[in-house]
Amino acid sequence: MALQLHTIKPNAGARKERKTVGRGLGSKGTYSGRGAKGQRARSGGRAGLKLKGLRKLMLSMPKARGFSSLSEKAEVVNVGTLARSFAPQSLIHPKALLEKGLIPTVASGVKILGAGAIGIALMIEGCRVSAEAKKKIEAAGGSIKE
Repeated sequence: MALQLHTIKPNAGARKERKTVGRGLGSKGTYSGRGAKGQRARSGGRAGLKLKGLRKLMLSMPKARGFSSLSEKAEVVNVGTLARSFAPQSLIHPKALLEKGLIPTVASGVKILGAGAIGIALMIEGCRVSAEAKKKIEAAGGSIKE
């Protein structure tokens, strides 16, 4: 027999018909294919079965302690990185840091921290600056404009 579209059939047992459950007495008998009692016999009782009576298990499991803030943190850049990435007297703002690839996004703001050495004068604009970074930038002859 030639292999044509109308002669192709799946292997025996490859396609199993879905069991019809919960359609009344006529289709599957008294319990409609759901068995007798219990959580799975009730409506909405299949997905996400509830754990009940497992207090000891819950108490013995380790819990995630602490606090996780919902507010977004600003992207951080150190003054040492700025000194390596920018020329003297450069104007540094969030867009410039983004273009250089020093931060992934400007959505949550930028903060400059004081790690590293800086020996060139830079002009900072539109960024938050830590006290240590401010001291180092102004000592190098730079300026900070909020």
